[in-house]
Amino acid sequence: MNFGFFLTKSLGHWIAQVFLVVLISLVFDLVQKKTLNRVGRKLQGGDNIWSVSLFQALQRPLSFLIWIVGVAFAVEIIEKETQAPIFSAIVPIRNVGIIAILAWFLIRLVRNVQENIFLAFSKQKKSIDKTTAEALSKVVRASIVVTASLVMLQTLGFSISGVLAFGGIGGIAIGFAAKDLLANFFGGFMLYWDRPFKVGDWIRSPDREIEGTVEHIGWRLSRIRTFDKRPLYIPNSIFASISVENPSRMSHRRIHETIRVRYQDFQKLPLILKNVREMLQTHPEIDRAQTLMVNFNTFGESSLDFFVYTFTKTIVWTKYHHVKEDILLKIHDIIVSHGAEVAFPTSVVHLPEREVIEKISLKQSFVEKGFKETKFLRD
Repeated sequence: MNFGFFLTKSLGHWIAQVFLVVLISLVFDLVQKKTLNRVGRKLQGGDNIWSVSLFQALQRPLSFLIWIVGVAFAVEIIEKETQAPIFSAIVPIRNVGIIAILAWFLIRLVRNVQENIFLAFSKQKKSIDKTTAEALSKVVRASIVVTASLVMLQTLGFSISGVLAFGGIGGIAIGFAAKDLLANFFGGFMLYWDRPFKVGDWIRSPDREIEGTVEHIGWRLSRIRTFDKRPLYIPNSIFASISVENPSRMSHRRIHETIRVRYQDFQKLPLILKNVREMLQTHPEIDRAQTLMVNFNTFGESSLDFFVYTFTKTIVWTKYHHVKEDILLKIHDIIVSHGAEVAFPTSVVHLPEREVIEKISLKQSFVEKGFKETKFLRD
């Protein structure tokens, strides 16, 4: 009877301890959530990017950390009282869990810092190289994952040097098996390093049917949105073997047009060319520091051809076409103001003189009536 009472008392004692540990973990979790939510609301909209990112990244990992430590402590109490071998694994599991939570927190912190920096620059209407920022973020996150994995293996009793040696040997086999994947990975790395284009750029390739706006540059694929709004997914290794044109980085846009006037307006052409040249030199959207040419250069089949060669200040596609439209209309007005006309394809038929036509008609008339051909008709 006394033994049963002692056993019940002892059993109730450690169960109460386990219950108390779980209760304390629950209270700590509720308190940290309330505290972090209150601090987060105060920091919301603030200028300190690091503080905001820190509290955003800390909430969920801290909750998991409290519960892992609490549950591990409770399991240690159970293992001490019951001596069950299965509970002896709680220590390495706890350590691995803490390392994983720390890595998770750091990854969330890096991502939040990146997003908050983008948001801050967007509000201030400042430009930022998103491609470089994303590349640095990915490198840091990959480093965190690799480091955390090695520390976890060391915690579980594995030799890191042995793991690295095995990785060197296995890496050769994996490299042969996944050469395309590695080619795309290093292709993505070179895109981040050389930066032939960035997110938001308009690119095209004369070697492939690739043209559109860059939306995303990944480690394996890059996504380009074509002008008909279709997503185009391109393996990064492709960019190592093709030439890529980046019109977004052009300094100017070129206007190169051929204008045709009638042959009847040949005497007016020099003055037309002079006025067109003066109009371009005074146009506010034309860069006079660049090449500017207006010259007569061709006797066409049915027109006198001169060309206009100049560069606009804007590189914006829509504005460029407005500028080009305005210039072409002004050129037409100059031609019309001199009493000339823009030429269109024409053909001129040269007829013989009237006397020759009358002799031919008379000859045909006599032949039809049966008269013999005379000297008069022959002449």
